[in-house]
Amino acid sequence: MTSKGAHYFEERPGAAARPGTVDVVLPDLHLRLATDSGVFSPGRLDPGTRVLLETVPPPPQEGDLLDLGCGYGPIALTMASRAPEATVWAVDVNRRSVELCERNARTAGLYKVRSMHVDDVPADVRFSAIWSNPAIRIGKPALHAMLTRWLDRLTPDGTAYLVVQKHLGSDSLQRWLGEQGWETGRVASRSAYRVLRVAARPGGAAGSPGGTTTNDPAGRTAADDEER
Repeated sequence: MTSKGAHYFEERPGAAARPGTVDVVLPDLHLRLATDSGVFSPGRLDPGTRVLLETVPPPPQEGDLLDLGCGYGPIALTMASRAPEATVWAVDVNRRSVELCERNARTAGLYKVRSMHVDDVPADVRFSAIWSNPAIRIGKPALHAMLTRWLDRLTPDGTAYLVVQKHLGSDSLQRWLGEQGWETGRVASRSAYRVLRVAARPGGAAGSPGGTTTNDPAGRTAADDEER
């Protein structure tokens, strides 16, 4: 487990390697994933991520899907397991995370997972689903810019699912998303986490391919790895 202030939010974390494994056990699958220091929640499946994976409906069975801020890959590999014909883009600003996610996908035989740095996603790709445990603690301006960048790459019938802690502003984020034109509702609430369903806003997928760029496009921060 990394300590508070660990460098999982950096492109190339300086933390010394400390390999480990995390078991992702869900009703429909069991994955053993390689982890390391310098990435998000390396000691266990983050509780918010678990709430997301246990409550969202199945992803679209074809097309392009996005795990925004993939870490070592629990969300991306779950998406790929549940939608084996779809292409899952697993993106992160942290290159150690990207490498771990790629390795874990190969080990699991999930060859349609594409792990890459967040800025390397082709500009013309649009997503029929986005799943994310976004880093709320980067602050509202950066968070809003990051979400605008990627939510506007949903297909017209696409949907995003975001898991957010209540005390970190899930209700205010839901209001902001609605004010910006994304129809947003709560689909689950458990253990102080809220899962928000966000529909594509009219004209979003036809907008600027890259959207707004932030200093940390995947939403990583120096916050505690137990809290986004």
